[in-house]
Amino acid sequence: MSATFDAVAEIISANTDVSESDIKPESHLMRDLGIDSLAFLDLAFEIDQRFGIQMPVEDWMQSVNQGDVESEEFFVVGSLCRQIDALVAAKVAA
Repeated sequence: MSATFDAVAEIISANTDVSESDIKPESHLMRDLGIDSLAFLDLAFEIDQRFGIQMPVEDWMQSVNQGDVESEEFFVVGSLCRQIDALVAAKVAA
């Protein structure tokens, strides 16, 4: 996850006012880093491009809004990196 975390932190920092040094695996994108849902969509686009994947952001947001999962599942940086790694692995396996 280290390489994924480094890339995601770089993307977050490059597209927001958040310093890369302030981004930790336990940082919640919205609560800790102040990233709103619109900015997250921009980040998701950049992440998709960098990793060659398609994150199911709408499904994730719907799952959180319906109370099926906690927001930490997708919106804490370390968890997001694990989701990205899983999507990359699934793409490679396909």
